[in-house]
Parts: sequence; structure tokens; C-alpha cells
Amino acid sequence: MRILLVEDDEDVARFVRRGLSEQAYAVDVATNGESALELSELTTYDAIVLDVMIPAPDGIEVCRAIRTAGSTVPILMLTARGSVDDKIAGLDAGADDYLAKPFDFGELLARLRALLRRGGATIDASLRVGTLEIDTRSHGVAIDERPLVLTTKEYAVLEYLARNAGRIVGREELAEHVWNEEFDPFTNVIEVYINRLRRHIEKVSDRKLIRTVRGAGYMLEIDEEPAHE
Repeated sequence: MRILLVEDDEDVARFVRRGLSEQAYAVDVATNGESALELSELTTYDAIVLDVMIPAPDGIEVCRAIRTAGSTVPILMLTARGSVDDKIAGLDAGADDYLAKPFDFGELLARLRALLRRGGATIDASLRVGTLEIDTRSHGVAIDERPLVLTTKEYAVLEYLARNAGRIVGREELAEHVWNEEFDPFTNVIEVYINRLRRHIEKVSDRKLIRTVRGAGYMLEIDEEPAHE
């Protein structure tokens, strides 16, 4: 899942970005309204975390402009201004939820998960594809009930493929949702992570879950557990 974080306070931006990255989100950061609008036009984000008090245009104007452009991306507004009138202004501008500073990071994560569900993403506590089981809260992964130990990025790649199991996921789509704006499209980093995942899987199972579709991308096959006689 790829998130746009719009926050001009360096300390807050660093804290939130680090926390979201540890939860396997890919995070781009904008520090003002102009760059936020530019990034939102160039990239398909799964959600936007938007501070109200940013250099012009402010968060309210940014939110309104995104909605005017026809985007339905879930938007969570952050602000130190927690009055009812401020919340009404944010929601009327098109925000989906509102979180006042200071906030508990756990609450931010919970609200973000709720918005992603509302936006159509499948954010269940657990995800099962055949004999592959993923705990989306703890990031625990097992195949045939045997655990896999993955890095954060390996987990993010596998989770995205699992959410789209049975469908070919193109290289560009995978990069757009799992990596941030620092991704270099001319590297073979995606292939590297796919190969790492295959090696992890081979250590615990003889199932070939990730298939390369030449010229198209990758597909996590829905490999059902064999029936017992």
C-alpha cells in the first residue's frame, strides 16, 4: 500500500514515515500544498495523510482540489486545530476522517486501516490464499503452517501479490503500490525481491506459488491444499 504523507514539520514527518514504513507501507512525503497536489496527480495513492497547516495551498485547499479533480482516494486529515468548526471544514472539503494532534500512532494506523477498507481495499486481520496465511497486523506469514521470516519489503511484495491472487500484477503496478517515489524503474530490484520470496518459500514448501508471466508481470497462484482421502 502506498501512502502520501503531507506534513511540513520535519520531526512529525520523520516519525510518521518511519512508523508507516515499519508497517510495510510505501510512503512519499510532501512538505507543502503545491508538491502534494503535484504528487497526487502523478501517482495513484492508496490513501493520503494530510496536515491542514502546511505552506500554501493549505490542507483544506489541497483536499478540495483533489476532490474537484475527481479523485476518491481516502484522505485522513491531521491538525493541531481540533475544534468542531475545523473538523467540519475539513470534512466539507472532502476529507474522510480527521485526527487532532497530538495523536497516538496506533490510532492513526487504525483509522488508516478503516479508511482503506472503506476505499475498497481488503484490509482484513488475516489473509489466506490456498495454504498461504498472512496476519496483516503482525505481518506473520506461513505456508503449509510453516512460518516464513521476511523483511518488511519482502512482506509488502508478498502481501500485495496475495491481495491480487490469481491476477497478473505488472511490474509498474507493483512498483507503484509497494515502493515510494525513490524507486528507480531501471533497476532489477523487483526481480531481486521476487527471487528472495521464492527462495524463502522453497525452504518450507515445494509449492511454486509465484509465477512469472513473461512480458506481463507476476501472479500469485491460488494453490489450494490437496484434498485428503
